[in-house]
Amino acid sequence: MSGTYDVVITGGGMSGMMAAIALADMGRRVAVVSKGDPVCCLSTGCIDVLAAGNNPLGGIGSLPDNHPYHLAGEDLVRISLEMFKAVMSEEGMAYAGDMHANRRILTPLGRHKITCLVPGTMKFANFHPDEYIHVISFNKMKDFYPNYITSNYKNAGCSIFDAGVSTTMSIAQRFENRRFLEGFISWLKGLDIPEGRIAIPAVIGMHSAADVCNEISVELGRKVFEIPTLPPSIPGLRLFGGLKNALLKRGVDLYWGKEIYSVEKSGNQIEAVTLAGDGRPTRVQGNAFILATGSFVSGGLHASMDTVRETVFNLPVYLPGRRESWFNNDFFAPGHAIENAGICVDKSFRPVDARVENLFVCGSILAFSEVMKYGCGHGMAIATGVAAANACGEPV
Repeated sequence: MSGTYDVVITGGGMSGMMAAIALADMGRRVAVVSKGDPVCCLSTGCIDVLAAGNNPLGGIGSLPDNHPYHLAGEDLVRISLEMFKAVMSEEGMAYAGDMHANRRILTPLGRHKITCLVPGTMKFANFHPDEYIHVISFNKMKDFYPNYITSNYKNAGCSIFDAGVSTTMSIAQRFENRRFLEGFISWLKGLDIPEGRIAIPAVIGMHSAADVCNEISVELGRKVFEIPTLPPSIPGLRLFGGLKNALLKRGVDLYWGKEIYSVEKSGNQIEAVTLAGDGRPTRVQGNAFILATGSFVSGGLHASMDTVRETVFNLPVYLPGRRESWFNNDFFAPGHAIENAGICVDKSFRPVDARVENLFVCGSILAFSEVMKYGCGHGMAIATGVAAANACGEPV
């Protein structure tokens, strides 16, 4: 880890990792700097592209003109999502779904969530409400409440398996053991389950969940699917692990667990970032930089009183009026004005009014994203990450 990188990416979430993969595939020397594991570790592992309507890719044209999807363009959105699917397939975590068709997955509260691309273990989660589903849970398991699910369906049942442990992580680790899996399948075969689908909380392995799900399905002759649990999310951890492994395979250098405490500039160029540490500070030098630190939740933006600041490069932040207008009266209603806050960029994903030429921005820190309102989180992160990579590298 020395010398000058072609591109240094600040932020190791979905957008930053996809930008790094795209650049590495162009033959660029890339570094990713992240202060810790990203928010995607807490996610369902699904890729929301656009929740409104049945055709997420086709619906992009109906978004406001200033939405980041329009900067990327519909063609690049499609290309970047195909790239994501190819990367995850390489990692043995194939995703199901069509970017032209939304689908539903079951949540641990018995409701349905609209999404687009799903882990292969959830491909059968979109079922007819009259179809029988049998929910499997685990004795004393935390963060999963099967009664919430079965109470919402007139044609549902539930069985409890004793895994000997109760946390999602520990149960997932048990499923990596062959003897445990065989015992679980034998127990399932002994149940008198009516014809229908079998739903299991998303704990059937950390690294081999797709194979485990398929084996259970084959052994029982049933359609089997996972239900994401409340955070910490095993599918989110699988997603992050797959992308991180893809980076390492491509020779991307990772500077993990250290915050940036200074930025070096020369004229209108950023030259390096310096990372805090217990010993000697680490200097990471680059010809170009990509900001992919996320919005408020991940710390890319920080609000105080009537101002919001960008926490790495101190870029100008667009704000939708004064603080009293940032939130709706009903906090749970979608479309809070503060969702528009972020960094304004030009068509090349460079920040406007920043007087810096070799910095590019992607992900939820972009202004006018409104991720919660439009249900476009991971999809927009992937598309803008690849778009920023193309802008500072060369087109794929």
